[in-house]
Amino acid sequence: MKIERKLRQQVLEIFRAALAAADPTAAILRHVRLRGGALLAGRMRYSLRDVRKIHVVGAGKAGAAMAVAIEKLGLPAEKQGESLVNVKYGHLAELRWIRLNESGHPVPDESGVRGARRIAEIAAGARAEDLLICLISGGASALLPFPAPPITLEEKQEVTKLLLACGATIHEINTVRKHISGIKGGQLARMAFPARVLALILSDVIGDNLDVIGSGVTAPDASTFAGAQGVLEKYGILDRVPAGIRQRLQSGACGDIRETPKRGDPAFARAQNLIVGSNRQAVEAAAAKAREIGFRTWILSTEIEGETREIARMHAAIMKEIVRYGRPVPRPACVISGGETTVTLRGNGLGGRNQEFVLAAAMEIAGLNRTVVLSGGTDGTDGPTDAAGAIADGYTLTRGPEAQKYLDANDSYHYFEALGDLVITGPTNTNVMDVRVMLAGNVAGDPGS
Repeated sequence: MKIERKLRQQVLEIFRAALAAADPTAAILRHVRLRGGALLAGRMRYSLRDVRKIHVVGAGKAGAAMAVAIEKLGLPAEKQGESLVNVKYGHLAELRWIRLNESGHPVPDESGVRGARRIAEIAAGARAEDLLICLISGGASALLPFPAPPITLEEKQEVTKLLLACGATIHEINTVRKHISGIKGGQLARMAFPARVLALILSDVIGDNLDVIGSGVTAPDASTFAGAQGVLEKYGILDRVPAGIRQRLQSGACGDIRETPKRGDPAFARAQNLIVGSNRQAVEAAAAKAREIGFRTWILSTEIEGETREIARMHAAIMKEIVRYGRPVPRPACVISGGETTVTLRGNGLGGRNQEFVLAAAMEIAGLNRTVVLSGGTDGTDGPTDAAGAIADGYTLTRGPEAQKYLDANDSYHYFEALGDLVITGPTNTNVMDVRVMLAGNVAGDPGS
């Protein structure tokens, strides 16, 4: 068990390296700076002489840390305009002039609606000579609720819960969200036009698609009303969603409601969308730390998605191959992956996709020595819990033999809580999806022994 204890310490060290690389403040400051009287963002240059006011809006779990970066730029006081960023409860920071508004996530609440309305007012009130900086990160879709009339917040909450429970992907959930919203799917950029828009984006979606991250409030929308209706039909919940939502999607599909703005729309002529951080960067940092420690490291993919339990079995199969046959990489080995899986709820327990991943993987690697697995959300919260994820090894089931019962009940949180194997980081003020790390120690002992 000494080997497993050291491997557990090392897997946590590797995960912490991923979190450090996903730091939103550092991410923005790598891409945006103030120099020579101009704001430089990627390849774009915004002369402050030509800008009347710089307004700051946005939403997401990393919103507070991203706002810190904007204040660190040192924008002149006379250029500082209106501001409001919706953030998840407890995900705060000390700020001077940018205002934060705590809101509900993953289910939107009334505070989020009030904040979204104020953000819409700021965008609509921006002048042609103004610059609107929009800070977008994971969680923005839920944190920026702006139900399209006559849809109510309660109806939006109901459809969100149905989509989360049925196992829909984030792409599918956001397709629906955009078409029952008055701000998502490029509609914020439409409100702000003709003001210039600079969207700084921390990606929490596979493929870094601009129209999916935060439901693409400042990007052309590739989805349609018909597509949103199709998502509800696919999961057999169309008849279960509120009648007002069904009617809106049907009217939109028939062309009776204006579509979200598409590529080529004038709303995007003065908008820049700049991705400042992603899951790929976090995974690469984790891999660098693993190599530094002494592991032969393989990045499986940063685009892992699918049913959590099936993905866990696939990862466990790779570890069995490494332990038994030394391939695709020999021990001491580290396998890292990123992305975001989905859980189809079957029970009434407590947990999240990362904890469920580790529980399902623990059952598959039972009996393998010198083997450890960790899965964690970079935002520090996994589902409706205070844990980022969990950690397990080949001996976990000897300490908690009723794993199958807990898995059947979707109760991974209480399983790992009893073992002391939850990974609790507290709010990280970032979100670039999930990072999974699996270690197989050397046959003759772990690295460094």
